[in-house]
Amino acid sequence: MAEEQAGRSFWQARGMSESKERKLMEVLGGIREILARAKALEDAQRESVELVRRELAGYDWVGYYMLDARDENFLDLGAYSGAATEHTRIPVSEGICGAAVATGETLVIDDVRADPRYLACSLETQSEIVVPIRVRGKIVGEIDIDSHARAAFGGADRNFVEEWARLVGEWMSARRRGNSQS
Repeated sequence: MAEEQAGRSFWQARGMSESKERKLMEVLGGIREILARAKALEDAQRESVELVRRELAGYDWVGYYMLDARDENFLDLGAYSGAATEHTRIPVSEGICGAAVATGETLVIDDVRADPRYLACSLETQSEIVVPIRVRGKIVGEIDIDSHARAAFGGADRNFVEEWARLVGEWMSARRRGNSQS
């Protein structure tokens, strides 16, 4: 009983419930399953964004931006789930998405309206998290998530999206390695 109480206070002190942590782990398991059976990057992207948006409350726009292989100064929109966006091609020098690639860091923006880098996509968006995807240490793209709530992304969300990006990077690396051996 004391251990159970201690566990509750651990989660509550971090502003999350055990059920949220459990849900994030379940969705991560689903992403692992998607990657295990995916034959093409586009399929893995499409299925994963649909799963995440469907299963996680507050993940109101979920998508991939990938560096243009011919011009790495631009990010191109990949699969996404949510409202349509006019930002289908973003210079790496612009926006929160560009900043995540330029700095190589995860960016968690609690209030997008207060960040001068924000490229307005939707009047409803209040917060955003952007996590770079790396293949063999090199950034190749990113996962971008918007929420209609301010400060929607806490530590558990950050850990979840960073692990998701790591898994995608490993999957892409394995595919590239397999293609170079053929």
